[in-house]
Amino acid sequence: MTNDRPLRRVLIISPAFPPINAPDMQRIRMSLPYYRDHGWEPIVLTVNPAAQDSSREEALLATVPGNVKIHRCSAFPLWCTRRFGLTNLGLRSWLFLFFAGRRIILREKIDLVFFSNTQFVTFPLGRIWRFLLGVPYVIDLQDPWRTDYYERTDSRQPPGGWKYQFARLQAWLLEGWSFRRMSGFMSVSQHYLDDLKKRYRWFAKIPAAVIRFGTSETDLNAARQLPPTPNHPPAEPGILNFIYTGAAGPIMPHSLGVLFGGLKKFREIDPTGAYRLRFAFLGTSYAAPGEGKATVLPIAAEFEVADQVIEVPHRLGHLECLQIQASADVLLMLGSSDLAYSPSKLYPYYLSGRPMLAVVFKRSYLEALLRDLTCSTLVSFEDGAPLDQAHDQLCAFFANALADFPEGTLPVRNEAFFQAEYLARTLTARQCALFNTTQPPPELLP
Repeated sequence: MTNDRPLRRVLIISPAFPPINAPDMQRIRMSLPYYRDHGWEPIVLTVNPAAQDSSREEALLATVPGNVKIHRCSAFPLWCTRRFGLTNLGLRSWLFLFFAGRRIILREKIDLVFFSNTQFVTFPLGRIWRFLLGVPYVIDLQDPWRTDYYERTDSRQPPGGWKYQFARLQAWLLEGWSFRRMSGFMSVSQHYLDDLKKRYRWFAKIPAAVIRFGTSETDLNAARQLPPTPNHPPAEPGILNFIYTGAAGPIMPHSLGVLFGGLKKFREIDPTGAYRLRFAFLGTSYAAPGEGKATVLPIAAEFEVADQVIEVPHRLGHLECLQIQASADVLLMLGSSDLAYSPSKLYPYYLSGRPMLAVVFKRSYLEALLRDLTCSTLVSFEDGAPLDQAHDQLCAFFANALADFPEGTLPVRNEAFFQAEYLARTLTARQCALFNTTQPPPELLP
């Protein structure tokens, strides 16, 4: 602690939690060691791993401090709810979270409830508990809940079926209602805040902060201690491994097309050098091992470069990805047609210290972020515009990589900015600063 005042208690709602490996719990997991330093005692409410059908990563348990209270509730079993087409974890666990949270708030004398997850249906619990028990709540919006992404002319077709339509209706009905009485709001992107201010006139009165995803040096050290995994691309003499980890394919076909178009052009210019380049896309879906479907290879095949592309379509562990990233010759960062896209993988990428190649949309949030960090060779493009310049930039990068990056060909990283803005310790301090403002304005009281 930084002073002698008693710790205030924050109940963190994160349905996924170690040993479950899910992207939306990583912020909380990395923040847990630092909350006490800033006056808050974290208490986590999660869902029992046995009730979840998600990837497990047992090694993550070692990164959770032993002095943090973890409460696990149940959920309606999948074998039962799947008959009705219901697999969503938030819906299956909603009632269990409600009653467990109510008990914890009363018993532990909770000062604040913090929702940090992408199970959006859990957010209304904050308003309900506030009405019943008087406890304020803060929401961390990691992805947009209500979005017009699929209605944009340049977006892919929305997923079909009643589940998508139900989720859309749910967002339309519950987003404003859930946010209306919150005491603080956190987002990974200024775009999300701006959209909400346009949608709700009252939103500007709520304390809000943009707190990006970060990374943990502790995680990288833990990853380096792990034995190599079967998914690790082999090191071959004379071969350069370009590595991308995480979801890909349908969410970034434009960037993949630019990348593979540049590779195809380089093969025409320098076929001998080009065939020394290998592109590995690992963990490109959230599917379990053996169940994933390749989404990158078909795009590579369209550009006739699939013989240089490896894809592992099932989900990989967080620490496993960190280990693989640290051994890459080059790390790939690809942008999405969602200009507000803010990939959490960027920060461990940076921490690994490996050369980075980014292919992103112009005027996107990711482009601005990469310019601030100066950590990558940046190739930006516009959909529908000529790609000659982007392809030329890619060819120049490939040639520099084969020449072991001559002096001056890689950008000078903004280390001071990264240390101040993207390490878990610093970002946790910002969370707590927002927590400290959680008395709602009088006009927002019920």
